[in-house]
Amino acid sequence: MPAEDSHSFPPPATRFPVPLPEGSHHPGTVFLKAVIDHPRWQVGNYSYASTFDPPDDWASRLAPHLYDFSPEKLVIGKFCQIAHRAQFITASANHRYDGFSSFPFAVFGGGPAQDRPSMPGPGPDTIIGNDVWIGQGAMILPGATLGDGVIVGAGAVVSGSVPDYAIVSGNPAVLRRPRFPEEAITRLKEVAWWNWPIEKILEHEAAICGGELDALEKAARS
Repeated sequence: MPAEDSHSFPPPATRFPVPLPEGSHHPGTVFLKAVIDHPRWQVGNYSYASTFDPPDDWASRLAPHLYDFSPEKLVIGKFCQIAHRAQFITASANHRYDGFSSFPFAVFGGGPAQDRPSMPGPGPDTIIGNDVWIGQGAMILPGATLGDGVIVGAGAVVSGSVPDYAIVSGNPAVLRRPRFPEEAITRLKEVAWWNWPIEKILEHEAAICGGELDALEKAARS
C-alpha cells in the first residue's frame, strides 16, 4: 500500500485518523466527530480521544452519566486532545445533597423519577474550549468550564472555571501557572487559529506549534 501524503490530513469525520506503517490505522485513537452520535454531545472538528482499550461506545466511555434524556450538555471545542481513561462526570451523575439524605429513592421506587423529592434539579453544562489537552486519567466534574488552550495534568480532578491557557493539576485541581503572559493570551484569542481552514493550519504548522507570537499573527494575516 503506498505511503500517505505527508501533507495530507484526514477529514474530521474519519474514525481512525492515525495511519500505521503497515497500512492499517491505530484503533485506539479516534476523531470524536466520527464516533459520537449522541444528542447531548457537541464536538468540534479534529478533537480526538486515545485509549489502550478502545470501546464500542465512546460516548459512554468518556461521559458515562450523560444519557439521551439528560438535561445538560457536554460541549467540546476543536482540536482537543483527550488521553487514556480521562472522563467527564456530567451533572446527571449528581445526587441531591441540600437536604438530610442524598439517597436517590426515586431511582428504585418505580414510576417516573421526574419531580420526585429525592432527585436533584437539572445541572449545568460542561464546556471545554479549543485546543485543550486533558491528561491521562483526568476527571472533569459537572459544570466545569475549561478555556481555550488549557492543559489538564494526569489524574487531575477539575471543577469550576479554568481560564484560557492555564495549566491545572492535582486533586482537587489547582491552577499551577498560566502558560503565557496575559497580553499574549489576549493576542492568541484574537488569532484563534483553530477557526482557520485546515489547509492554512497545515501551511502554518510551525507558527502554531512554535513560540513566536509575531510569526503566528503574521500567518493569521496571510
